[in-house]
This record gives sequence, structure tokens and C-alpha cells, in this order.
Amino acid sequence: MQPNKNLKITLRHHVIFWLIYFLLNTLRWGNYFDNYEYSLKTTLLGFPIHMILCYLNIFVLMPKFVFKRKYFLYVFFLILSLISMVFIKFNLTYFLISTNIWPEGPAVIHDVTFSYSIDMMIGELYVITFVTAIKITMDWLQEQKRVTALEKTQLETELLFLRTQVSPHFFFNTLNNIYSLAIEKSDKTPKLILRLSELMRYLLYETKSKRQSLEKEIICIQNYLDLEQIRYGKLLKVNTEIIGDISDKKIAPILLLSFIENAFKHGANKSTDNMKIDIDFKIVENFLYFTISNPIPKTKTQSKSIEKSSGIGLRNVKKRLELGYKPEDYSLSINNQNELFVVNLKIKV
Repeated sequence: MQPNKNLKITLRHHVIFWLIYFLLNTLRWGNYFDNYEYSLKTTLLGFPIHMILCYLNIFVLMPKFVFKRKYFLYVFFLILSLISMVFIKFNLTYFLISTNIWPEGPAVIHDVTFSYSIDMMIGELYVITFVTAIKITMDWLQEQKRVTALEKTQLETELLFLRTQVSPHFFFNTLNNIYSLAIEKSDKTPKLILRLSELMRYLLYETKSKRQSLEKEIICIQNYLDLEQIRYGKLLKVNTEIIGDISDKKIAPILLLSFIENAFKHGANKSTDNMKIDIDFKIVENFLYFTISNPIPKTKTQSKSIEKSSGIGLRNVKKRLELGYKPEDYSLSINNQNELFVVNLKIKV
């Protein structure tokens, strides 16, 4: 997997590790015995044993027993391999290097003793533990990087999904309006097609980044409002106010549009009276104070329907805020005030 590429242990890493370990071990025992030739011989003899035991443990015993929770069998075969190592090392040392097979021990010995066996096994366990710790650490780092990459991919996928929640009904209604106006040969038709084209182009090609310029977002919102204005005609009145400098400000794409759409979908669409929507953009230092309000339909049935259906869209917006912003970078309040549905969003831009 690509994210783990930099953490992969290659043959070159194995060679470098054992060469360094071999050199340090030779120098250590050469200084201890004051005999570097003897140290080199014993190290050359011992290192193949170290390597065999280490690789036997990390590539055979652990996968076969530890990972399958067969701990008793793991301990049994590990001890068996260590005991076998003791006899192999004893014979190789005795016949190839010196009959005093434990020069660093408390006394000269020429046979396998309990103390010699325990000391050799502890020494091998030290090497095995050291190498196994490196292997486990690298495997853990690989897994963490894989999980992080997976979480990032899932997060980006979820954000992309949430950004595509502009209702398809809006586009169908707009196309129906265009069709009606085209039949009537209305002068509004070209303007409507242009606004729809600009809006669709923006939604398709300019909402893939994590942040988009606030200016472009407001232009997108204005195109949306123009389309709805043509749809509702004199029944709809939209008041938009922008206070402060919006240049060089950035925001999550189509985040605000979700609130605008919600106001039409669950306000204008449910009302048979004249509709008034107030939208305010106010920049104070590095924060945008965004407010939108629309009347709540008067009948209880319509109000309950709006509360139930608008919850999905607003939950999506809340989820996008949670995924895309730190808690201290935004605050959102949604209230019913004087028969108005009011959204107040403070967000870092």
C-alpha cells in the first residue's frame, strides 16, 4: 500500500542492522577479552545463531502461535529452540574455537552446565527481544499509517458526499421553469439558463477543495437566489446585506448554500403567502457572522413537516462543520423567533 512504502523494511535494512550489531558486538567483547581476534571468531560463530533464532521467532513462531493466541505452544517451541541453540553453540565453540567454551564465565568449563545454559539462553533472549521489538514497532507504525490514510480517505469521501447534498428537486424545478418560459418565448429564458449553467459549473468543478473563496460562494448563492426569484416572481422577496471585506476570505464550499436551500425547501415551498427571506453576511476580523431567517408556515401540519424534513439537511451541515472545522472555529445556533426560522453561524474564514 502506498502510504506504508516509506516504512517498509527491506533487505538493505536487515543487512545494515546486522552489520552494525556485528561490529559493536565484536568491539565490545574484543575490549572485554583484550583479544579482538578471539572476539571476531566467536561473533562470526554466534551471529548466524542469533539471526536464525530471531527470524524463526518473528516469521514463524509469532505468526503461527502468538497471533493465533496459542501462547503455551509458543513458549514451548521458543524454549526448545533456545535449548537446541545451547548445544549447537557449545559444540561449534568447543571444536572450532576453544575447549574453554565460556571464557567470560566464573570458571573454566569444558562441558555444558546449567549456569552456562541459562546464561546463553538469556543472551539469546536479549537479542530476540531486541529484534522482535523493532519488528513490532515497525508493524505498528505501518498499521497506524494505514489506518490514518484510511481515515483520511473516509473523511474526504464523507465530506464529498455531504457537499453534494444540494437537492436535485431544485434542478428539476428550475428545468421545468425553463421549459415553461421557453414555450412562452419569455425574455427571461436566456438569463435563467445562464444562471443555472453558472451554478452547475460551480457545483461540479469548484467545490472539490476543502476551502473556497467567500466571494465565489456568495456569487454561487446569488445565482441560486436569482433562479428562485424567477421561479417565485413577486411572491418572493429576498433581502441580502454584506458588511465588511469579503476578499481573501475562505470557507468550506457550498456550506452556506445548504442553509439557503433549506430556507426555500422548507419555507417558501411550504408557504402560499408572500415570502420574505433575510440573509446577512458580516465580516469581523477573521470571522464571518452569517444569518438567514425565513417565516415558518402558519399551520401546525406544515410546521411539523418542516421540522422533520429539514432536520436531515441541517444534520448534514452540522456534520460538515464537525469534520471540517475545529470546535473553536465555529458556532451554530438554530432557533424559532417570532414565527421565524433563524440560523446564526459564526465561522472562521
